[in-house]
Amino acid sequence: MRPWVGQLHQQQHQQQQQQQQQQQQQQQQQQQQQQQQQQQQQQQQQQQQQQQYLSLARVKLCSYAAAFLRSIRQQRQQRQQQQQQHQQQQQQQQQQRQHQQEQQEQQQQQHQQQQQQQQQQQQQQQQRQQQEQQQQQQQQ
Repeated sequence: MRPWVGQLHQQQHQQQQQQQQQQQQQQQQQQQQQQQQQQQQQQQQQQQQQQQYLSLARVKLCSYAAAFLRSIRQQRQQRQQQQQQHQQQQQQQQQQRQHQQEQQEQQQQQHQQQQQQQQQQQQQQQQRQQQEQQQQQQQQ
């Protein structure tokens, strides 16, 4: 065998080894890419889960806030109703007082009228007595 044939063989062998190494490197790169893709997918899943959790939390917060607002509104309404009832009671009491005063005034007026009538009757009696006395005097 000529020496250059041996060199050719060696070169071919080296080239084959280099090709194999390149193939291995490519495979490794592909594996790395796959791993990166998997990591990205995991990250996306985590983000989705976080978003779901956040949206759930938002919904819960909104419902809590709505319930809180409702309770505040109810309390306000109850307070207003109580105030209105209190005012109504006060008005009723005032009306009752006025009514009582009116009744008392009427009673006083009636009493005065009775007294006046009694006085008139007494005066009439006195007048009669005087007339009788006068008549008696005239007769004498």
